[in-house]
Amino acid sequence: MSRLAHLADIIDRLRGPEGCPWDQAQTWSSMRPYLLEECHEVLDAIDHGDPAAVQDELGDLLFVVLLIARMGEDLPDRSFGIEAVARGVADKMVRRHPHVFAGRERPAGPGIEDWERQKAKEGPDGQPRSRMAGVPRSLPALLRTHRQTEKAASVGFDWPDAAGVLDKVVEELGELREALERGAPGPIEHEYGDLLMALGSLGRHIGAAPESALRRANDRFSQRFRSMEAAAWASGRSLSDLDDAALDALWEAAKASPSPAPEGV
Repeated sequence: MSRLAHLADIIDRLRGPEGCPWDQAQTWSSMRPYLLEECHEVLDAIDHGDPAAVQDELGDLLFVVLLIARMGEDLPDRSFGIEAVARGVADKMVRRHPHVFAGRERPAGPGIEDWERQKAKEGPDGQPRSRMAGVPRSLPALLRTHRQTEKAASVGFDWPDAAGVLDKVVEELGELREALERGAPGPIEHEYGDLLMALGSLGRHIGAAPESALRRANDRFSQRFRSMEAAAWASGRSLSDLDDAALDALWEAAKASPSPAPEGV
């Protein structure tokens, strides 16, 4: 028995009549927070570049995914299970890679056009499927911007280069400034959202995924602020005791210091 099949068998026993009460009681809804948590733990391990941690966290994520898949067998009509999920995604991967499995000429680029064309044929009742349909609304907003504009770019709806996106960022910043001068909350939020979308689109053109870039910026800010706090405490004061000039001086000193590894909260 393969290790993957062995894990599936373990999950089947956990969900079975003589299994674990906790595993038996879980539903798709109850597993949602665990799925989200395990995804973030995998991302954290990747960010730290620790292969052993990535392996360990991927194992936890795989268990949660297979457990959720196994729950399909407990539906009244036994709609699906782990095998059906594996078969479905295997068939999908073959179908969406005709240049690999169907003898079609290998594309010069990454093959995204073939992928999107195949997905477009998979709409309900044989109808065309919108390219936006594959981007969940529940994604983090910056990641959703990245994926939506990436899909739009696959049909040529995009700026030709980073300079064009930068021009759009400047344009949106000007419109936000105008909205702020007018002081109307609705337009201010609207223009702020447009500016964030333009910045998210810029990430694709400069090779920096916005979610990752912002996460690293958050880490830098946290590390530098902690350094400011430590410096103030060392002098017997807190940051709230300092004036603007002193705070700016501590910030510049923190920026000049080597960045330690991200700390937990």
